[in-house]
Amino acid sequence: MHNGAIMSSEVRHVVDGDRPYPLVRFSGVLDATTAGTVRDVLLEVLAGQPEAVVVEVGGLEIGEPAAVGVLHDIRRATSCWPATHLTLCDARAEVWGGSGWAMCRDPAAAFAALGEPRSGDRIALELEPRVGAARECRTVITAACAEWGRAELAEPACIVVTEMVNNVVAHAETSMIVLLASRDEAVSVAVRDRSTVTPSYAGAPVSPTASGGRGMLLIDAVASRWGSLALADGKVVWALVTQPGT
Repeated sequence: MHNGAIMSSEVRHVVDGDRPYPLVRFSGVLDATTAGTVRDVLLEVLAGQPEAVVVEVGGLEIGEPAAVGVLHDIRRATSCWPATHLTLCDARAEVWGGSGWAMCRDPAAAFAALGEPRSGDRIALELEPRVGAARECRTVITAACAEWGRAELAEPACIVVTEMVNNVVAHAETSMIVLLASRDEAVSVAVRDRSTVTPSYAGAPVSPTASGGRGMLLIDAVASRWGSLALADGKVVWALVTQPGT
C-alpha cells in the first residue's frame, strides 16, 4: 500500500495495490487546484495498464462543480489506451453523473461487479536504456503473440516496440517499462519512460537524407492507432496492432 502525500490543497490519496484491481481512495476538497493532483494520481495508476481501476470518492467534498470534469477528461484520454474499466464508488451518484465512469455505492460492490481479473494477457518488462533492449522485447512479443493466438501480429508489434524502445535508448536515456497486452483482436504495445518530451508526427514523408525521424512514420504505418499519455514524471507512448481492416 502506498500513501499519497497530504497536499496543501487538502487532497489526500491512498493507492491500495493488494486488491484484485488497484483501489484508489481520495479525500479532501476537489476544486480547480486539486483536480490536477487527482489527474496525476489516476494517470500514474492507469499507466500500469491495469484491467480495471476502482476509485472511492465518497471522501471528496466538491469545492467547485466544474472540477468534476477532470474525471471525464481522464476517461477520454485513456479510452483507446489502456482502455481500463473505470469505476467510481460513492453513494452520491448524481454528483458524478457527467464523468462517464461506471458507478457503484462502495468498493465491495465494484469488485463484485468486475469479477476476477484475467490472467496471462498482460506483460510488463522493466529495462534499462541499453543496446539489446529492443531485441529482448522482440523475443518476448513473438512468444506472447503465439501464446495469445495472435502470431500474425508479432511482426508489426515487433516493429512498433523496436522503434519505441530505440527512441528511449537514443533520446530519453531513462529506464523504461514495456507493457504488452492482448485486447480482443488486437495487441497493445506501450513504453513508459521518464522523459516528458512527447513524440510528434506531422504525417509528412521523411527526407531520405535525414538522420532520424522515421520511427513514428513506421509506427504510424503498422499500427491501427497510436498516441501518448503525459504523466507527471514522464510519458507512455502506446500503439494498437490489429489485422488490416479491423
